[in-house]
Amino acid sequence: MDNPRCRLYLISPPDFDIPSFTDDLEAALSGGDAACLQLRMKGVSDTAIVQAAEALMPICHAHGAEFLINDHADIAKRVGADGVHLGQTDGNVKDARRLLGPDASIGVTCHNSKHLAFEAGEAGADYVAFGAFFPTATKQTEYSAGLDLLTEWSAIAEIPCVAIGGITVENCAPLIGAGADFLAVSSGVWDYRKGPKQAITDFNTVIESAIGPNAD
Repeated sequence: MDNPRCRLYLISPPDFDIPSFTDDLEAALSGGDAACLQLRMKGVSDTAIVQAAEALMPICHAHGAEFLINDHADIAKRVGADGVHLGQTDGNVKDARRLLGPDASIGVTCHNSKHLAFEAGEAGADYVAFGAFFPTATKQTEYSAGLDLLTEWSAIAEIPCVAIGGITVENCAPLIGAGADFLAVSSGVWDYRKGPKQAITDFNTVIESAIGPNAD
């Protein structure tokens, strides 16, 4: 994924009704820029993931957003997704690259560890994800990360970094200032009090304000 400026990295809700969520996704992506949607479905069958992907991926592509699958490189290959996001125990980058090809976007969860991030980069990852930066109800939080990690990473590494964990319109500005290339957001968009479309609009307003008018 390209990152000329900080961009939104959407993550699906952990549980959703496909017809209803297609409406939410269409609304959200019509509200402004988003780099991608990661389909993150836990504890469901491969068939359910494929069905969701087939419904959601065309919406993403219609709005110029990439479509990524969480954990399952094989399903990403099966549905023709743009890439895969891997946890530390969900396969490895080299195998995913062999399966998905050189143009796929492959990211890796690195918690709060520069060491894990360097390993991911050496293996060929396109981006690394750090967090959690704030408390989140979307998933159990085992690791926490500070703004200094983003600042240090942006100073020493060329691989883009994604900030994740409890990110909202109200708290995201310091992450942008610290060097996050992407803001991974789930409930901060889907549960936004003004709706998903306005969430995307408001996030982008904060991003533009935080990076300044002359940023590339």
